[in-house]
Amino acid sequence: MTQAKRPGLAIAAIAVISFSLLPILWQLFTSFKTNDAITTIPSVYFPNLQQLTLSQYTSLFEQQPFLRYIFNSAFVAIVSTLLCLAIGTPAAYALARLKLPGENLMLALVTLVTLFPYILLFLGLLELVRFAGLGNNYLALLVPYTAINLPLTILVMRSFFQQLPRDLEDSARVDGYDTGQMLVQILLPMTAPALVTTGILAFIFAWNEFIFALSFISEESMKTIPIAAAQIGGASTYEIPYGTIAAATTIGTLPLVVLVLAFQRKIVQGLTAGAVKG
Repeated sequence: MTQAKRPGLAIAAIAVISFSLLPILWQLFTSFKTNDAITTIPSVYFPNLQQLTLSQYTSLFEQQPFLRYIFNSAFVAIVSTLLCLAIGTPAAYALARLKLPGENLMLALVTLVTLFPYILLFLGLLELVRFAGLGNNYLALLVPYTAINLPLTILVMRSFFQQLPRDLEDSARVDGYDTGQMLVQILLPMTAPALVTTGILAFIFAWNEFIFALSFISEESMKTIPIAAAQIGGASTYEIPYGTIAAATTIGTLPLVVLVLAFQRKIVQGLTAGAVKG
């Protein structure tokens, strides 16, 4: 690479990073601003110490059970993610290694479901939830979240299983491992990047999902963070509590940022390796 191109690439990288991070930083600063600083014209981009406060966060937890909302989001996201991995991993192994009748048709259907807009399932799921009496029940969210994320889990895990040499499985069978033991003790540790990648994608979807949680859950104690943040209101009809809303969205985003930063290497490995061979 020539010396003349390097400054241009650096400037382009800074521009892209700034374009991506500035809205996030603006939201973060807003969550710490006083109400006067938020409504000041012209806008205060970099507040001073007198314009900073923690009252937006304290009021968030004092005025509503926000800890309960965090628990609800975490419970639904974690359980649905574990269900996706527990169901999708054996299914992916079966599609990768076993000669099943109609295998190509099953793969085509899984791929089709992955591409299908999940929002189109809303009316059908609403009728099923009413019929089964699952309103204001965690199952009303766990079942659709698991079903929606399952096809992607199967496709990614199948791609990884296909890349593993069959000699490992043959050696394990010679040593007396059955299929379940071989899958859990030998193959799954080798597919950790795929497990992390699909798990985080499933977790992010369940954590951020809005339409199903808004429609199937009306009880205050069972609402998730996206619904709670969307329903934050001011003291009057015409007042918009920008600071409190910014604090709620910051708290809702923080676990996802920590999760991605903690597993970023495995996510990159999972995405790159899963895209090489399918």
